[in-house]
Amino acid sequence: MINLGILISGRGTNMAAILLAIQRRIIKNVRPSIVVSNKLDAPGLRIASEKFNVPAKAILSNGSKGWQYDRQIASILNEYGVTGRHGLICLAGFMRIASPEFVREYKMRIMNIHPSLLPTFPGLHAQKQAIEYGVKVTGCTVHFVDEGVDTGPIIAQKAVPVYDSDTEHTLSSRILKQEHKLYTKSVKLFADGKLLVKGHKVFIRS
Repeated sequence: MINLGILISGRGTNMAAILLAIQRRIIKNVRPSIVVSNKLDAPGLRIASEKFNVPAKAILSNGSKGWQYDRQIASILNEYGVTGRHGLICLAGFMRIASPEFVREYKMRIMNIHPSLLPTFPGLHAQKQAIEYGVKVTGCTVHFVDEGVDTGPIIAQKAVPVYDSDTEHTLSSRILKQEHKLYTKSVKLFADGKLLVKGHKVFIRS
């Protein structure tokens, strides 16, 4: 059984999609163990605890940075069984960059979702970047987290067309619908033992 920890900063819609898939047994062999936010008022905390009955905690940075803060996250995760050997961490709108020490603690056991077809448009405001650049296709990417920013091995991607009439809001909404499906699919592949990482490539076993 894989113990799942989800890190959020806001609404947690990708979190909810994953928890719903587990609840419906679409994803098996995964136990939702803890949801952690760096913000006390993150709506996703209430959704996790009240709708899905998953423990939810806020850990405020109070000015601490890097591993100084991430050590507190790791401590809570370990307390709930989300370890570097038996855990999986999903970043679901978690607006902090993981420290190298945290990444090494959970090597190839941290997933992130990003609203572009990486390696294009990494970092913040990827949808706005796509519109301003004038691309006709963008999308979303689920990847393992490494010590860079949005540079880890890619697990899965989904293309989304960009229309001339799109605003950052309309494009973000359309991408988000695909994020929910892609993240769920990726967690299921991990839980089913079908992901194999070789170098910077992720292979999906049949």
